[in-house]
Amino acid sequence: MLLSRRGLAIAPSMTLAIDAKAKAMQAQGLDVIGFGAGEPDFPTPEWVKQAGVEAIGKNQTRYTPASGTLDLRKAICERLARDNGLTYEPAQIVVSNGAKHSLYNAFMAILNPGDEVIIPSPYWVSYPEMVTMADGVPVFVETTQDSGFNMTREALAAAISPRTRALVLNNPGNPCGNLYAKADLEWIAELCIQNDIWMISDEIYDELVYDGDCPPSVAGLSGEARARTIIVNGVSKSHAMTGWRIGYTASPKEVADVMGAMQSHATSNPNAIAQYAAAVALRGPKDDVVAMRQAFKQRRDIMCQMVNALPGVHCRVPGGAFYVMVNVGGLFGKSYKGEVIENSMKLCSILLDNKLVAMVPGVAFGDDNFVRLSYAIATPKMQEGLERFGAFIAELQ
Repeated sequence: MLLSRRGLAIAPSMTLAIDAKAKAMQAQGLDVIGFGAGEPDFPTPEWVKQAGVEAIGKNQTRYTPASGTLDLRKAICERLARDNGLTYEPAQIVVSNGAKHSLYNAFMAILNPGDEVIIPSPYWVSYPEMVTMADGVPVFVETTQDSGFNMTREALAAAISPRTRALVLNNPGNPCGNLYAKADLEWIAELCIQNDIWMISDEIYDELVYDGDCPPSVAGLSGEARARTIIVNGVSKSHAMTGWRIGYTASPKEVADVMGAMQSHATSNPNAIAQYAAAVALRGPKDDVVAMRQAFKQRRDIMCQMVNALPGVHCRVPGGAFYVMVNVGGLFGKSYKGEVIENSMKLCSILLDNKLVAMVPGVAFGDDNFVRLSYAIATPKMQEGLERFGAFIAELQ
């Protein structure tokens, strides 16, 4: 059977694979504690769920425009104006089946074969795969724990070539929880404008910033920056609506037109019921968002304190999202029951099999010295899982 080279070149999501294995073990009755979750563990707010019920009652169950209902696109424009100080028209908004779909649309709309896309590393696992699917070439800019996992101006400038078409800017970031301040965004935008580079600004975690206000969107720095920016956002993380699958882009109209046309053939429209509920969520009160953010902050602080008390591992305190990148390089070369820990994948495999703790290996994000832990997990379970991790470390030889 012949299969496409494009399809065969794509690796499945390692984060979803780890989560699937953990859930399979749980289904067998094993008490697995999973740190791999990429979604809030809180329920969708009740009033948003009721909006979905209301949509069904109103027979909002038919096709909508491919780029989303006008009402939802207006609600997104209202949100961007209210929270980000950005003015967009509904024609510049494309609603998709989750922010992941929005990112895919963006890459497909702007890339030609061989175009390069700069991606800071560590990176979210799907960025390079999406670039490859769009016939682009991922170019990685390595960051360090000491730099807060942020790019330096020198490193970004060195990565730019005549083939560079776009930069992925995830702020706050997954997997590191890093934040680019306004001053950082200004030199990033300057380099991208000078070199005619698109900025794909993934802002899906912008409601989950813990120590001060969220940095501004890079699109708001200047008219030139906005003309080179495709904002990606959604309601998955902010309103605990991951399964509803509503993401969106805000971009120059010519890009939105291309993405809308492509989506009309690929998927038609996003779920009509979910669109109705998403509009209600974006216009509603933020009490649930604030409560969730406060809970995440408390968990973050507990997790970082416990991790940094363990021998051989350490982490920095992230500023946003709900992940901690733990440096586990000090455990490499040690063994557990005769099995040598050679890398992050081996560490996660041995830990899951022996202590029933699921973490995501850093190799999935481009840095093998780390594992990613999500604190989108109830505090007692989180503490127990970290205690198991500590017991595992104590038994290493």
